[in-house]
Amino acid sequence: MSLTVQEAFDLRYRDRLFIGGEWVAPSTSALIDVVNPATEAVMFQVADAQAEDVDRAVTAARSAFDDGPWPRLSHAERAEYLRAIAAALRKRVEQIAAVHSSEMGILYREALYGPPWAAARYDYYAGLVDDFPFIERHVPQDGGKLSLLVREPVGVVGMIVPWNGALTIIAPKLAAALLAGCTVVLKAASGAPGEPLIMAEIAEEVGLPAGVLNVITAEREVSELLVRDPRVDKISFTGSTTAGRRIASIVGERIGRLTLELGGKSAAIVLDDYDMQAAATALAASGVRMTGQVCASLTRIVVPRKRHDEFVEALSDAFSAVKVGDPFDPAVGMGPLVSSRQRDTVERYVAIGQQEGAKLTTGGGRPEHLGRGFFIEPTVFADVDNSSTIAQEEIFGPVLSVIPADDERHAVGIANDSMYGLNATVFSNDIDRVYEVARRLRSGTVGHNAFRSDFDLAFGGFKQSGIGRDGGHEGLYGYVEPKTVVLEDEPSIFNTNTSNHEEGVQS
Repeated sequence: MSLTVQEAFDLRYRDRLFIGGEWVAPSTSALIDVVNPATEAVMFQVADAQAEDVDRAVTAARSAFDDGPWPRLSHAERAEYLRAIAAALRKRVEQIAAVHSSEMGILYREALYGPPWAAARYDYYAGLVDDFPFIERHVPQDGGKLSLLVREPVGVVGMIVPWNGALTIIAPKLAAALLAGCTVVLKAASGAPGEPLIMAEIAEEVGLPAGVLNVITAEREVSELLVRDPRVDKISFTGSTTAGRRIASIVGERIGRLTLELGGKSAAIVLDDYDMQAAATALAASGVRMTGQVCASLTRIVVPRKRHDEFVEALSDAFSAVKVGDPFDPAVGMGPLVSSRQRDTVERYVAIGQQEGAKLTTGGGRPEHLGRGFFIEPTVFADVDNSSTIAQEEIFGPVLSVIPADDERHAVGIANDSMYGLNATVFSNDIDRVYEVARRLRSGTVGHNAFRSDFDLAFGGFKQSGIGRDGGHEGLYGYVEPKTVVLEDEPSIFNTNTSNHEEGVQS
């Protein structure tokens, strides 16, 4: 790595909030410590926003939407800002990766993929200017000459993002919201504010109009103030199902709009025709990504009963071989958990798994060679009952449960027997069989022979894994409101010979 951690955190305004296009002093002197999970050292401090600061941010976003130029720009004009954001992200790859790794423990070499991936989402949405049906032409059914279905920005959006991957979680949300013409208040997680602060710097750099993007750093209690504010038209939240239930109940009281991308307990089904060693290798690799702190992580592995022991041995060998340590060390295969609190949670679930009769085959403790840092060993449980706690509750750590199934139908039943439905994968060499199983799974995404997703289509979950989708056309629908307009004549704006021809008009 060419950047030192200290250089990476050379953020211009750590102790400020980005509101109304300016870096403003917070209402109090309260600060939040940002801790390096690999060393337990405080790296820096950021402003701790309070109620007055949330009010200022919402006021700025509301004014920018109601009275500012942003919603009245063309989609093509807004798309140029998205392309500028993408270019700015590509210039800061090493800095952003170092910040991400230092704040939550992801391997630095993996974090390097985040900024280009996020940049591609902004470019993707910029490319939807002519493809997305912002305006649809129809023949009126009850009089008039022309009916239009126009899709207009939903308004002010409150975005609340978690600590595990802020930049990549922000990207499909913010890109869609900006293209639609919305204004945004982004509330960063207190433990990982670096990437949102960088996004604020980029917003200033590319010249986003004042108030279009506002970024505040705060503890989680402040999120509820943003959720309750009637001036906020929509909440877009990624985080735990517990928090999502609370947000949904509050937003429901005022009939606000919302997108919720919540927890998961995702299943990988390994069918009897597939090589157990190959499946174990793939699942071990995805299971340690971000130290298992991934909502879509494949943590329930359903295998044929007659091949259970064979698979467990292969998976345990692969997991026990993972080197745990400094996420900036190229030889390390897994970094720390984000905090002591998260490590306590994982250790509690490991204890529960043993108490409930699951067989611990590898890991479960703290690496003996690491005296500091929030490290945990990659952990495998065998002979897990799908009704047990470790099979039903999201652990958010590198803990995999192997569950035996009698046959394919039983395996699908096990996979669907969960309150979650975020992600899944089917391992098989028979593509027709994979497709059939995939269609029977109650899951927002189903991959084949690996952990997979496609944000250019949609990402989100069934059941208590969320409401709505991020990414793709589906994600953009969440930031627009449909309006029906019935006219007695053709407006001149649809004349292709005029300079103000509307983009995205579809017949």
